[in-house]
Amino acid sequence: MNSEKILKNIGEIYSPLSIGCQQELVANFNNLTINKGEIVVREGQFSDKAYLIVQGCARAYYLKDGKDISDWFAFEDEFMASIVSFFCKEPSPHYIEFVEDSLVIEFSRDTIDRLCSKHHDFERLISKVVTKTMLGLRERLSSILFNKAEERYKQLINIRPDITNRIPLTHIASYLGITLETLSRIRNPKKRI
Repeated sequence: MNSEKILKNIGEIYSPLSIGCQQELVANFNNLTINKGEIVVREGQFSDKAYLIVQGCARAYYLKDGKDISDWFAFEDEFMASIVSFFCKEPSPHYIEFVEDSLVIEFSRDTIDRLCSKHHDFERLISKVVTKTMLGLRERLSSILFNKAEERYKQLINIRPDITNRIPLTHIASYLGITLETLSRIRNPKKRI
């Protein structure tokens, strides 16, 4: 992985980092290759890791009464973590699974805490990452509460046009709060007489 390119993307998308912060960050992260289908966090597990996706995608999901319900997707240049476990030090209420073979940078909570204490620019970066994540989750909740299924699907496609090529339709349907059959009808409307 090209650390310079990764740091440049972080600076452009989230917040620029000083040279000293960049050097310390690179010295403290792990480059990982994660296989498609690999689960890195399970329900009930404590997790002190966060992942920046360099290439690939992941999802967070719950199991409720035997049903798999996708809650969150993350793609290139986005972060993925079990938020409850990472920030509250509680067992994860959901699973995190990589949906494609992925290249990621793994950070520990201790590294993030240490860098936040030492570098205000890193603290600003984490604040922007958390804010972006929370706003995305709030937008999703508003969409589920106030938009019809077709509107939710169109909104998702506008935000992420390639999602149906990367995420199985069953996961997209559960993320939108609809059945797979409803998603199929939305994607392939029949001509009405």
